[in-house]
Amino acid sequence: MTDCGRPDPAVLVYLDFETTGLDPFGGDRVCEVGLVRVRGGRVEAEFSTLVNPGRPISPGAAAVNGLTDRMLAGAPRFGEVMPRLLDLIAGTTLVAHNAPFDLNFLAAELGRLGVPYPGNPALDTLRLARHYGFRSNSLRAIARELGLGSAYPHRALSDAYTTKGVLERLVLGLTGSAEVDPDRIFPLQGGPVYPEARPGVCLPADLAEALRCRRPLLVRYVDGRGMATSRLIEPLDVFAQGGVVYLVAFCHLRGETRTFRLDRLVSYQPA
Repeated sequence: MTDCGRPDPAVLVYLDFETTGLDPFGGDRVCEVGLVRVRGGRVEAEFSTLVNPGRPISPGAAAVNGLTDRMLAGAPRFGEVMPRLLDLIAGTTLVAHNAPFDLNFLAAELGRLGVPYPGNPALDTLRLARHYGFRSNSLRAIARELGLGSAYPHRALSDAYTTKGVLERLVLGLTGSAEVDPDRIFPLQGGPVYPEARPGVCLPADLAEALRCRRPLLVRYVDGRGMATSRLIEPLDVFAQGGVVYLVAFCHLRGETRTFRLDRLVSYQPA
């Protein structure tokens, strides 16, 4: 960081996540991390790892990225990956294609671990691409039109490198300079991008405390078919959607992370 606490404009981190689905606050998780740290135009570090998401990958996501539950089973959890990731992005501007998607997943994963989003601003190649007349604004399509190849499309590190190539070409066309200066580029995309603010959720005090402390609970839950079961769960997150509050928790009965409607939680007590 510079003395005034702003990111060093010479350092960019190109970031891409593969995920189990599309909803970071609805129980979907990061299952692969890829990032490329660049200083003054030169790559100084890269980081790539699969991540065990603690839940099955959706068929739609698996069809896109080719990842399987078996491939992810022996990978580290996000909490094990987090220290290295935070070290690499410290004091930098992030770059991603459709940046809110990746930033929301990063903020959600950190939130489950009780860690606040570190405040990095982001450049978004999707927003910048809208200055052009590309036939499609997907990362793959833009890269093809710009004559950029990709060895492993829809895998995190490969997509991070593709994002780097795309940004450099877009910036050259928009500014006439090959220099990627975030302060000059932010106005072209409507300002820096940050994670979206998630809806606030008001919980009963004892349940909020269990969530904050990750305290296991014995619960009685009624599913959508009206079947009541007793379960041991470990609360991980909470979110509101469509006027309904949901609790994300690891369910020992099913052996995976599940999403529970709070209004179907008949009773709960500390385990």
